[in-house]
Amino acid sequence: MGRYVAGDVLLASVRIGGVGAWKVRPVVVVMTGESGDLLVCPVSSRPSIDAPSVPLSLNDFARGGLDLFIESYALAAYPATIRTADVVGKKGTLLPETLTAIREAVPAMHEKRSRRR
Repeated sequence: MGRYVAGDVLLASVRIGGVGAWKVRPVVVVMTGESGDLLVCPVSSRPSIDAPSVPLSLNDFARGGLDLFIESYALAAYPATIRTADVVGKKGTLLPETLTAIREAVPAMHEKRSRRR
Protein backbone atom coordinates (compact mmCIF):
# COMPACT_ATOMS: atom_id res chain seq x y z
CA MET A 1 0.00 0.00 0.00
CA GLY A 2 1.44 3.36 -1.02
CA ARG A 3 1.04 6.86 0.29
CA TYR A 4 -0.56 9.21 -2.18
CA VAL A 5 -1.27 12.94 -2.19
CA ALA A 6 -3.50 15.31 -4.11
CA GLY A 7 -2.15 15.79 -7.62
CA ASP A 8 -0.83 12.26 -8.01
CA VAL A 9 -1.85 10.47 -11.20
CA LEU A 10 -2.44 6.80 -10.48
CA LEU A 11 -3.68 3.70 -12.24
CA ALA A 12 -6.73 2.21 -10.56
CA SER A 13 -9.79 0.16 -11.42
CA VAL A 14 -12.80 2.51 -11.67
CA ARG A 15 -16.14 2.84 -13.41
CA ILE A 16 -16.90 6.24 -14.93
CA GLY A 17 -20.02 7.58 -13.28
CA GLY A 18 -20.43 4.34 -11.34
CA VAL A 19 -21.80 2.51 -14.38
CA GLY A 20 -20.39 0.14 -16.95
CA ALA A 21 -17.49 -2.23 -16.59
CA TRP A 22 -14.60 -1.72 -14.18
CA LYS A 23 -11.50 -0.67 -16.06
CA VAL A 24 -7.94 0.10 -14.99
CA ARG A 25 -7.38 3.66 -16.10
CA PRO A 26 -5.50 6.75 -14.98
CA VAL A 27 -7.09 8.77 -12.19
CA VAL A 28 -6.11 12.08 -10.60
CA VAL A 29 -6.10 12.26 -6.80
CA VAL A 30 -8.19 15.33 -5.97
CA MET A 31 -8.22 14.91 -2.19
CA THR A 32 -7.14 12.38 0.43
CA GLY A 33 -9.41 11.34 3.27
CA GLU A 34 -8.51 10.84 6.92
CA SER A 35 -9.18 7.11 6.61
CA GLY A 36 -6.78 6.79 3.69
CA ASP A 37 -9.46 6.83 1.01
CA LEU A 38 -8.78 8.87 -2.12
CA LEU A 39 -11.20 11.13 -3.98
CA VAL A 40 -10.20 10.74 -7.63
CA CYS A 41 -11.31 11.87 -11.08
CA PRO A 42 -10.94 9.39 -13.93
CA VAL A 43 -8.89 10.32 -16.99
CA SER A 44 -10.10 9.54 -20.51
CA SER A 45 -8.90 10.13 -24.06
CA ARG A 46 -12.28 11.72 -24.78
CA PRO A 47 -13.84 14.69 -22.99
CA SER A 48 -17.33 14.45 -21.56
CA ILE A 49 -19.87 15.89 -23.99
CA ASP A 50 -22.17 17.26 -21.28
CA ALA A 51 -20.00 17.84 -18.20
CA PRO A 52 -16.75 19.55 -17.19
CA SER A 53 -13.53 17.98 -18.47
CA VAL A 54 -10.06 19.40 -17.85
CA PRO A 55 -7.54 18.81 -20.66
CA LEU A 56 -4.22 17.20 -19.66
CA SER A 57 -0.98 17.19 -21.63
CA LEU A 58 2.60 16.21 -20.78
CA ASN A 59 3.26 19.87 -19.90
CA ASP A 60 0.80 19.55 -16.98
CA PHE A 61 3.07 17.12 -15.11
CA ALA A 62 5.66 18.12 -12.50
CA ARG A 63 6.98 14.53 -12.49
CA GLY A 64 6.31 11.49 -14.64
CA GLY A 65 3.41 11.51 -17.05
CA LEU A 66 1.05 9.43 -19.11
CA ASP A 67 1.83 7.76 -22.41
CA LEU A 68 0.09 10.57 -24.27
CA PHE A 69 -0.03 10.72 -28.02
CA ILE A 70 -3.10 12.91 -27.91
CA GLU A 71 -4.61 15.09 -25.21
CA SER A 72 -6.34 13.36 -22.30
CA TYR A 73 -9.08 14.73 -20.06
CA ALA A 74 -9.75 14.62 -16.33
CA LEU A 75 -13.48 13.92 -16.11
CA ALA A 76 -14.28 16.28 -13.26
CA ALA A 77 -17.99 15.45 -13.22
CA TYR A 78 -17.31 11.83 -12.25
CA PRO A 79 -15.35 11.85 -8.98
CA ALA A 80 -15.09 8.53 -7.19
CA THR A 81 -13.72 7.35 -3.87
CA ILE A 82 -11.21 4.51 -3.94
CA ARG A 83 -9.04 2.76 -1.37
CA THR A 84 -5.26 2.86 -1.62
CA ALA A 85 -5.42 -0.93 -2.00
CA ASP A 86 -7.23 -0.37 -5.33
CA VAL A 87 -4.21 1.44 -6.80
CA VAL A 88 -2.25 -0.52 -9.41
CA GLY A 89 0.57 2.01 -9.90
CA LYS A 90 1.64 5.64 -9.97
CA LYS A 91 2.26 7.48 -13.26
CA GLY A 92 3.27 10.92 -12.04
CA THR A 93 2.29 14.14 -10.29
CA LEU A 94 0.48 17.12 -11.77
CA LEU A 95 1.56 20.73 -11.47
CA PRO A 96 -0.29 22.63 -8.70
CA GLU A 97 -2.14 24.87 -11.19
CA THR A 98 -3.45 21.83 -13.09
CA LEU A 99 -4.72 20.27 -9.85
CA THR A 100 -6.41 23.57 -8.97
CA ALA A 101 -8.20 23.62 -12.34
CA ILE A 102 -9.49 20.08 -11.75
CA ARG A 103 -10.60 20.85 -8.18
CA GLU A 104 -12.49 23.92 -9.37
CA ALA A 105 -14.34 21.80 -11.93
CA VAL A 106 -15.36 19.01 -9.48
CA PRO A 107 -18.95 19.61 -8.26
CA ALA A 108 -18.31 17.82 -4.93
CA MET A 109 -15.46 20.20 -4.13
CA HIS A 110 -17.79 23.19 -4.47
CA GLU A 111 -20.29 21.58 -2.09
CA LYS A 112 -17.58 20.93 0.53
CA ARG A 113 -16.32 24.52 0.35
CA SER A 114 -19.80 26.00 0.82
CA ARG A 115 -20.49 23.73 3.82
CA ARG A 116 -17.38 25.01 5.61
CA ARG A 117 -18.51 28.65 5.49
